[in-house]
Order: sequence, then structure tokens, then C-alpha cells
Amino acid sequence: MEITDVRVKKFNGENRLKAIAAITIDDCFVVHELRIIDGKDGLFVAMPSRKMPNGEFKDVAHPINQETRSTIEKIVIEAYENIEDEPVEE
Repeated sequence: MEITDVRVKKFNGENRLKAIAAITIDDCFVVHELRIIDGKDGLFVAMPSRKMPNGEFKDVAHPINQETRSTIEKIVIEAYENIEDEPVEE
């Protein structure tokens, strides 16, 4: 698997949500709505999720192993940090 494109939209404000990202895998599959969140241990990437009737959130798409999760998180956070000085969404 190769992540062939990453698009990040930053947000202003004091919110923990810093940006939304989309990744393209192998130039043929896109995953939207990855959230870059400022957690207590630094930035992390939350997978797309849906709120269930019981109020809990369930991932809609997610890696099935830690190696893939780490790869996605590293690439998405690097893309976020590379646009840090560019204009952001209000």
C-alpha cells in the first residue's frame, strides 16, 4: 500500500480539532474525513467515524494493524506540519 496523495484543510481557533484530511491510496481509493486532533500527548489522526444511536462513535474506515495506522498518521501529520504557515479556514 502506498499513500499517493494527502490533502489537509487547517482550522483556526482554540479547538482541539486542528484539521481535516483526505488520503488517496495507490492512486485508486480515497478516504475522507480523517481528523487531526491535538491530544494530551500531541497530534494524532482520528479515523472517519459515525455517531451511533447509543451516542458512541464507531469508525467507518480504519487500518487493521498498527503498522498501517502508524504509516497513515505519520504521513498525514507531516502534511499538516508542512502547511502550518499557510492561510487557514475560519
